[in-house]
Amino acid sequence: MADIAIIVPTLRRPESLGRALRSLFAQTGVADRVSAIVVVDNDPVGSAAATVEALRTRSPWPLTCVHAPHPGVATARNAGLAATGAPLIAFLDDDEAAAPGWLAALLKAQAATGADVIFGPITGRAPDAAPWLRAHMERFFGREGPDRTQLINRPFGCGNSLMVRATALPGPAPFDPGADQAGGEDDALFAALSARGGRFGWAADAWVEEFAPAHRATLNYALARAFAYGQGPSQTAAAARDWPGVARWMAIGAAQAAVWGAVSAALTVIASPRRAEMYDRTARGVGKLLWMKGFEPRFYGAREVARLDGAKV
Repeated sequence: MADIAIIVPTLRRPESLGRALRSLFAQTGVADRVSAIVVVDNDPVGSAAATVEALRTRSPWPLTCVHAPHPGVATARNAGLAATGAPLIAFLDDDEAAAPGWLAALLKAQAATGADVIFGPITGRAPDAAPWLRAHMERFFGREGPDRTQLINRPFGCGNSLMVRATALPGPAPFDPGADQAGGEDDALFAALSARGGRFGWAADAWVEEFAPAHRATLNYALARAFAYGQGPSQTAAAARDWPGVARWMAIGAAQAAVWGAVSAALTVIASPRRAEMYDRTARGVGKLLWMKGFEPRFYGAREVARLDGAKV
Protein backbone atom coordinates (compact mmCIF):
# COMPACT_ATOMS: atom_id res chain seq x y z
CA MET A 1 0.00 0.00 0.00
CA ALA A 2 1.45 3.36 -1.08
CA ASP A 3 0.91 5.39 2.09
CA ILE A 4 4.02 7.59 2.42
CA ALA A 5 4.94 10.88 0.76
CA ILE A 6 8.44 12.33 1.05
CA ILE A 7 8.56 16.15 1.15
CA VAL A 8 11.74 18.01 0.18
CA PRO A 9 11.57 21.81 0.57
CA THR A 10 14.24 23.63 -1.46
CA LEU A 11 15.49 27.13 -2.20
CA ARG A 12 18.06 27.66 -4.97
CA ARG A 13 20.27 24.67 -4.24
CA PRO A 14 20.20 22.75 -7.54
CA GLU A 15 23.27 20.59 -6.91
CA SER A 16 22.25 19.83 -3.34
CA LEU A 17 18.67 19.11 -4.38
CA GLY A 18 19.89 16.73 -7.06
CA ARG A 19 21.98 14.85 -4.48
CA ALA A 20 19.01 14.62 -2.10
CA LEU A 21 16.69 13.31 -4.81
CA ARG A 22 19.16 10.73 -6.10
CA SER A 23 19.50 9.43 -2.53
CA LEU A 24 15.71 9.02 -2.38
CA PHE A 25 15.59 7.17 -5.70
CA ALA A 26 18.03 4.64 -4.19
CA GLN A 27 15.85 3.76 -1.18
CA THR A 28 15.47 0.03 -0.55
CA GLY A 29 12.68 -2.06 0.94
CA VAL A 30 9.95 0.55 0.40
CA ALA A 31 9.03 0.12 -3.27
CA ASP A 32 5.32 -0.40 -2.56
CA ARG A 33 5.02 2.17 0.22
CA VAL A 34 5.92 5.49 -1.41
CA SER A 35 3.07 7.38 -3.07
CA ALA A 36 5.11 10.42 -4.16
CA ILE A 37 8.18 12.55 -3.72
CA VAL A 38 7.08 16.19 -3.39
CA VAL A 39 9.68 18.87 -4.03
CA VAL A 40 8.56 22.29 -2.79
CA ASP A 41 10.29 25.04 -4.74
CA ASN A 42 10.35 28.02 -2.38
CA ASP A 43 12.12 30.34 -4.83
CA PRO A 44 9.90 33.19 -6.10
CA VAL A 45 11.22 32.59 -9.64
CA GLY A 46 10.68 28.83 -9.53
CA SER A 47 14.27 27.76 -10.14
CA ALA A 48 13.96 24.12 -8.98
CA ALA A 49 11.78 22.97 -11.86
CA ALA A 50 14.73 22.33 -14.17
CA THR A 51 16.47 20.09 -11.64
CA VAL A 52 13.29 18.11 -11.00
CA GLU A 53 12.56 17.69 -14.72
CA ALA A 54 16.11 16.50 -15.41
CA LEU A 55 15.73 13.74 -12.81
CA ARG A 56 12.09 12.81 -13.34
CA THR A 57 12.74 9.72 -15.44
CA ARG A 58 15.08 8.33 -12.77
CA SER A 59 12.47 8.42 -10.02
CA PRO A 60 10.85 5.08 -9.13
CA TRP A 61 7.78 6.97 -7.83
CA PRO A 62 5.74 9.98 -8.94
CA LEU A 63 7.91 13.09 -8.61
CA THR A 64 6.00 16.34 -8.08
CA CYS A 65 7.33 19.89 -8.01
CA VAL A 66 5.13 22.39 -6.16
CA HIS A 67 5.87 26.10 -6.44
CA ALA A 68 5.48 28.02 -3.16
CA PRO A 69 6.64 31.49 -4.28
CA HIS A 70 6.40 33.20 -0.89
CA PRO A 71 9.78 32.41 0.71
CA GLY A 72 9.51 30.84 4.16
CA VAL A 73 10.27 27.52 5.75
CA ALA A 74 6.82 26.99 7.30
CA THR A 75 5.05 28.05 4.12
CA ALA A 76 7.14 25.56 2.14
CA ARG A 77 6.32 22.68 4.46
CA ASN A 78 2.61 23.52 4.40
CA ALA A 79 2.65 23.65 0.59
CA GLY A 80 4.20 20.19 0.47
CA LEU A 81 1.50 18.82 2.74
CA ALA A 82 -1.24 20.40 0.61
CA ALA A 83 0.10 18.53 -2.42
CA THR A 84 -0.40 15.06 -0.95
CA GLY A 85 -3.02 13.20 1.04
CA ALA A 86 -0.62 10.51 2.24
CA PRO A 87 -1.22 9.44 5.86
CA LEU A 88 2.53 9.21 6.56
CA ILE A 89 4.88 12.09 5.78
CA ALA A 90 8.67 11.91 5.66
CA PHE A 91 10.74 15.10 5.54
CA LEU A 92 14.20 15.35 4.02
CA ASP A 93 15.96 18.71 3.73
CA ASP A 94 17.53 19.69 0.42
CA ASP A 95 21.01 19.74 1.98
CA GLU A 96 20.67 16.15 3.18
CA ALA A 97 21.36 12.81 1.50
CA ALA A 98 19.67 9.68 2.84
CA ALA A 99 21.30 6.28 3.23
CA PRO A 100 19.63 3.54 1.13
CA GLY A 101 17.84 2.07 4.15
CA TRP A 102 16.75 5.43 5.58
CA LEU A 103 13.02 5.34 4.91
CA ALA A 104 12.69 1.63 5.71
CA ALA A 105 14.37 2.28 9.08
CA LEU A 106 11.98 5.15 9.88
CA LEU A 107 8.98 2.99 9.04
CA LYS A 108 10.24 0.06 11.07
CA ALA A 109 10.81 2.34 14.07
CA GLN A 110 7.34 3.84 13.79
CA ALA A 111 5.75 0.40 13.66
CA ALA A 112 7.80 -0.76 16.66
CA THR A 113 7.22 2.28 18.88
CA GLY A 114 3.84 3.62 17.76
CA ALA A 115 5.30 7.13 17.98
CA ASP A 116 3.62 10.07 16.25
CA VAL A 117 6.98 11.38 15.03
CA ILE A 118 10.19 9.45 14.38
CA PHE A 119 13.62 11.07 14.08
CA GLY A 120 16.89 9.65 12.82
CA PRO A 121 20.62 10.39 13.22
CA ILE A 122 22.52 12.86 11.04
CA THR A 123 26.19 12.93 10.09
CA GLY A 124 27.26 16.54 9.61
CA ARG A 125 29.62 17.48 6.78
CA ALA A 126 31.30 20.92 6.68
CA PRO A 127 34.14 20.71 4.15
CA ASP A 128 34.37 24.49 3.79
CA ALA A 129 34.73 25.24 7.50
CA ALA A 130 38.02 26.56 8.85
CA PRO A 131 40.25 23.65 9.95
CA TRP A 132 40.08 24.55 13.64
CA LEU A 133 36.29 24.85 13.44
CA ARG A 134 35.43 21.86 11.23
CA ALA A 135 34.93 19.26 13.96
CA HIS A 136 32.57 21.57 15.85
CA MET A 137 30.62 22.47 12.73
CA GLU A 138 30.18 18.83 11.77
CA ARG A 139 28.84 18.10 15.26
CA PHE A 140 26.64 21.20 15.01
CA PHE A 141 25.05 20.08 11.75
CA GLY A 142 24.87 16.47 12.92
CA ARG A 143 22.42 14.77 15.24
CA GLU A 144 23.06 12.10 17.83
CA GLY A 145 20.63 9.96 19.79
CA PRO A 146 20.26 6.55 21.41
CA ASP A 147 22.15 3.65 19.90
CA ARG A 148 18.94 1.65 19.53
CA THR A 149 15.44 2.32 18.24
CA GLN A 150 13.12 3.43 21.03
CA LEU A 151 10.71 6.09 22.32
CA ILE A 152 12.43 9.32 23.35
CA ASN A 153 11.29 12.16 25.58
CA ARG A 154 12.19 15.13 23.40
CA PRO A 155 11.85 16.08 19.73
CA PHE A 156 14.48 17.13 17.21
CA GLY A 157 14.00 19.05 13.94
CA CYS A 158 11.92 18.19 10.89
CA GLY A 159 14.85 17.24 8.70
CA ASN A 160 15.14 13.42 8.75
CA SER A 161 11.76 12.64 10.25
CA LEU A 162 8.62 10.59 9.68
CA MET A 163 5.26 11.86 10.94
CA VAL A 164 1.82 10.33 11.34
CA ARG A 165 -0.28 12.95 9.65
CA ALA A 166 -3.50 12.44 11.62
CA THR A 167 -1.87 13.08 14.98
CA ALA A 168 1.33 15.06 14.33
CA LEU A 169 0.16 17.35 11.51
CA PRO A 170 -3.34 18.59 12.34
CA GLY A 171 -5.25 20.89 10.02
CA PRO A 172 -4.44 22.09 6.51
CA ALA A 173 -1.48 24.27 7.57
CA PRO A 174 0.08 22.84 10.75
CA PHE A 175 3.31 24.85 10.46
CA ASP A 176 3.05 28.45 11.66
CA PRO A 177 3.89 30.90 8.84
CA GLY A 178 4.92 33.36 11.52
CA ALA A 179 8.13 31.32 11.72
CA ASP A 180 8.90 31.71 8.01
CA GLN A 181 11.93 33.95 8.50
CA ALA A 182 13.47 32.78 11.76
CA GLY A 183 12.55 29.09 11.76
CA GLY A 184 11.33 27.25 14.83
CA GLU A 185 8.13 26.14 13.11
CA ASP A 186 8.94 22.57 14.06
CA ASP A 187 9.58 23.49 17.70
CA ALA A 188 6.09 24.98 17.97
CA LEU A 189 4.52 22.01 16.20
CA PHE A 190 6.21 19.49 18.47
CA ALA A 191 5.48 21.47 21.65
CA ALA A 192 1.78 21.40 20.75
CA LEU A 193 1.96 17.68 19.97
CA SER A 194 3.63 16.98 23.30
CA ALA A 195 0.91 18.97 25.10
CA ARG A 196 -1.66 16.71 23.43
CA GLY A 197 0.12 13.62 24.71
CA GLY A 198 1.95 12.84 21.48
CA ARG A 199 4.96 10.56 21.45
CA PHE A 200 8.39 10.85 19.83
CA GLY A 201 10.59 8.01 18.66
CA TRP A 202 14.13 7.40 17.46
CA ALA A 203 15.21 5.25 14.50
CA ALA A 204 18.85 4.41 15.19
CA ASP A 205 19.49 3.14 11.65
CA ALA A 206 17.76 5.96 9.69
CA TRP A 207 20.96 7.78 8.71
CA VAL A 208 21.32 10.87 6.58
CA GLU A 209 24.27 13.13 5.84
CA GLU A 210 23.82 16.90 6.04
CA PHE A 211 26.15 19.06 3.95
CA ALA A 212 26.65 22.59 5.25
CA PRO A 213 27.04 25.10 2.39
CA ALA A 214 30.03 27.40 2.63
CA HIS A 215 28.07 30.42 3.88
CA ARG A 216 26.73 28.37 6.79
CA ALA A 217 29.99 26.65 7.70
CA THR A 218 31.10 29.68 9.71
CA LEU A 219 31.30 30.52 13.38
CA ASN A 220 28.98 33.52 13.00
CA TYR A 221 26.24 31.41 11.45
CA ALA A 222 26.62 28.64 14.04
CA LEU A 223 26.42 31.09 16.93
CA ALA A 224 23.36 32.82 15.49
CA ARG A 225 21.67 29.44 15.20
CA ALA A 226 22.77 28.49 18.72
CA PHE A 227 21.28 31.75 20.01
CA ALA A 228 18.00 30.94 18.23
CA TYR A 229 17.99 27.39 19.63
CA GLY A 230 18.49 28.88 23.08
CA GLN A 231 15.47 31.14 22.59
CA GLY A 232 13.24 28.13 21.95
CA PRO A 233 12.43 27.01 25.52
CA SER A 234 11.71 30.54 26.73
CA GLN A 235 9.58 31.33 23.67
CA THR A 236 7.62 28.09 24.03
CA ALA A 237 6.88 28.88 27.69
CA ALA A 238 5.88 32.45 26.79
CA ALA A 239 3.53 31.22 24.05
CA ALA A 240 1.81 29.05 26.68
CA ARG A 241 1.72 32.03 29.08
CA ASP A 242 3.75 29.98 31.51
CA TRP A 243 5.48 32.96 33.08
CA PRO A 244 7.09 30.97 35.93
CA GLY A 245 8.49 28.73 33.20
CA VAL A 246 9.83 31.76 31.34
CA ALA A 247 11.49 32.99 34.55
CA ARG A 248 13.02 29.56 35.13
CA TRP A 249 14.46 29.37 31.61
CA MET A 250 15.81 32.90 31.88
CA ALA A 251 17.54 32.01 35.16
CA ILE A 252 19.03 28.92 33.54
CA GLY A 253 20.16 31.05 30.60
CA ALA A 254 21.82 33.61 32.86
CA ALA A 255 23.76 30.87 34.65
CA GLN A 256 24.80 29.26 31.36
CA ALA A 257 25.91 32.57 29.88
CA ALA A 258 27.99 33.42 32.95
CA VAL A 259 29.65 30.01 33.37
CA TRP A 260 30.27 29.16 29.72
CA GLY A 261 31.18 32.74 28.90
CA ALA A 262 33.98 32.60 31.45
CA VAL A 263 35.18 29.25 30.09
CA SER A 264 35.01 30.65 26.54
CA ALA A 265 37.23 33.57 27.50
CA ALA A 266 39.84 31.28 29.02
CA LEU A 267 39.90 28.95 26.01
CA THR A 268 40.11 31.91 23.63
CA VAL A 269 43.29 33.09 25.35
CA ILE A 270 44.99 29.76 24.62
CA ALA A 271 43.36 29.40 21.16
CA SER A 272 41.85 26.03 22.03
CA PRO A 273 39.65 24.49 19.32
CA ARG A 274 37.19 23.67 22.12
CA ARG A 275 36.37 27.34 22.39
CA ALA A 276 33.81 26.94 19.59
CA GLU A 277 31.77 24.54 21.73
CA MET A 278 31.88 26.96 24.66
CA TYR A 279 30.84 29.87 22.43
CA ASP A 280 27.89 27.74 21.37
CA ARG A 281 26.83 27.02 24.95
CA THR A 282 27.19 30.70 25.86
CA ALA A 283 25.05 31.75 22.89
CA ARG A 284 22.33 29.30 23.87
CA GLY A 285 22.30 30.74 27.37
CA VAL A 286 22.03 34.30 26.07
CA GLY A 287 19.19 33.17 23.81
CA LYS A 288 17.18 32.00 26.82
CA LEU A 289 17.54 35.50 28.25
CA LEU A 290 16.80 37.46 25.06
CA TRP A 291 13.83 35.50 23.80
CA MET A 292 11.56 38.48 23.08
CA LYS A 293 10.37 39.69 19.69
CA GLY A 294 12.97 41.83 18.00
CA PHE A 295 15.86 39.56 18.95
CA GLU A 296 15.06 36.65 16.61
CA PRO A 297 17.79 36.02 14.02
CA ARG A 298 16.57 35.63 10.42
CA PHE A 299 17.81 32.61 8.49
CA TYR A 300 15.13 31.81 5.94
CA GLY A 301 12.58 33.29 3.61
CA ALA A 302 13.14 36.78 2.23
CA ARG A 303 16.52 37.13 3.94
CA GLU A 304 17.89 34.02 2.26
CA VAL A 305 16.53 35.12 -1.13
CA ALA A 306 18.17 38.53 -0.65
CA ARG A 307 21.48 36.87 0.21
CA LEU A 308 21.30 34.71 -2.91
CA ASP A 309 20.48 37.79 -4.99
CA GLY A 310 23.57 39.52 -3.61
CA ALA A 311 21.64 42.19 -1.75
CA LYS A 312 22.59 43.52 1.67
CA VAL A 313 21.09 41.38 4.45
